[in-house]
Formats: sequence, structure tokens, C-alpha cells
Amino acid sequence: MAQSAMRHAKLWFAGSAQNWDLAAYEIDELHEGFEDAGKFHPTHKDIKQPIPELLNRYMDQPLAELEQAIKGKNIKAFSESYDHLTASCNACHQATDFGFNKVIQPSFNPFANQSF
Repeated sequence: MAQSAMRHAKLWFAGSAQNWDLAAYEIDELHEGFEDAGKFHPTHKDIKQPIPELLNRYMDQPLAELEQAIKGKNIKAFSESYDHLTASCNACHQATDFGFNKVIQPSFNPFANQSF
């Protein structure tokens, strides 16, 4: 999930800069990371539901909304969909007793070596 956190942040900076190609790339990378998490870690500690089931329930719709906003090059829809994705991440964390891991919209760019 650390890799997903990085992709989540990069997605914000790419979309905010209207770098739609990079935003589409980061969405694809998020999908791949979630697929890998479900495949290689189908369970985790005391989480009762299978990880792939949780990812489908919480991530599929917000990611699809973001993909549409990116395809449409719609900055307003991107921002709203990004916030929905962030809320869905936090809802999944709450549902799995990992609510202490609260995801937010990045407030500064930690990727000084990348042009967005």
C-alpha cells in the first residue's frame, strides 16, 4: 500500500497540472498495484474480508470516475473524483480497522525531481 500512497499523490499532481497522459499512467499503475495486492496478499492480519473483495467494493467506482475525468480532460471532475477516491481509501481503512491510516490530498510536492 505504500506504493499506492505514492501513486495517489502523483495522480493528484499530474491531474492538477492537467498532465492528462501522466494522470492516465498513474491511474493504470494504481490498478496494477491493487491487482498485485489482491493477488499476492489476498488476506491480511485480522481483516475479515478478502482483500480483492474490499478493493473491488471500495476502489472500482472511484477509479472509473477518475478515468472518465482524465479522458475528458475535465479538471473539475478530476478534482471531485480524486476526493471521492481519497474518501473511498479512508472508508476501506475504516472498514478494516486501519482507520488510523488516513489518506489526504497532498499539501506539498515531495517529488521535486519530477515535472508534473
